[in-house]
Amino acid sequence: MGSERRRLWTGEAPSGNPFALPRGPLGPLAGLLMARGNRRQNAEVLAYCGVTPEDEVLEVGHGPGVLLGMLAERARTVTGVDPSPQMVRMALRRNFAAVRAGRVRVRVGSADRTGAPDASMDLVVSVNTVAMWPRLDAAVDELHRVLRPGGRLVLSWHLSPARFALAPHERTEVREALAHRFGTADTRDLRHGAVFFAQR
Repeated sequence: MGSERRRLWTGEAPSGNPFALPRGPLGPLAGLLMARGNRRQNAEVLAYCGVTPEDEVLEVGHGPGVLLGMLAERARTVTGVDPSPQMVRMALRRNFAAVRAGRVRVRVGSADRTGAPDASMDLVVSVNTVAMWPRLDAAVDELHRVLRPGGRLVLSWHLSPARFALAPHERTEVREALAHRFGTADTRDLRHGAVFFAQR
C-alpha cells in the first residue's frame, strides 16, 4: 500500500491484500500475524479510549479479536463486526468465555454496515482498518448513526513502516470527513499509531 501509488476510498475493497479480507488458506495466518503485530497498538488505543464499566462498545474490523478481549475486561459489553467470516470465527474462539458470559458479541459486518441500532453505542473503535474501507463517507455516516449523543469515535492507523502510514493528504481527508459529520475532529500521533477522534 505505498502511499505514492494507492488510491483510497474509491468504492472498491483493496484487492490482493490478505489483511483487508482474510480468507482461504492464508486467512488464519493473516489473523495470527495481525494478533501479534497489532498487540502494542491495540493496548495503546485501549489506554487512549478511556473505557468505563458503563460503556457499550463497538469494534469495527476486529480481526482475530485481541482488542475485543481487552475491551471486554473494562466495558459493559463489546460488539465486534468484521467482513471476514474467518476472523469472526477466530475472534469467537479467542473470546469464548466472554462470549458465553454475554459480554462479547461478534458477527459479520463492516464499517458502513455494522448492523447496530441507532444511538446504541458509547464508543466505536477501529484499529488499522480505515484505509481499507471502500467508502470513507459512508462509513463515517454509519459510525455517527450508531453512537449515542456524547459517544466517542476512535480510529487508529499504522505509523510504521512508513510505506503503510497515511500520507498527509490522506490524513487530512479522514479528519475532514469526521469533522464534516461530527462538527469537529482531532488527530494526533501516539507511539505506534496515528489516532483520529470525534465525539457526537
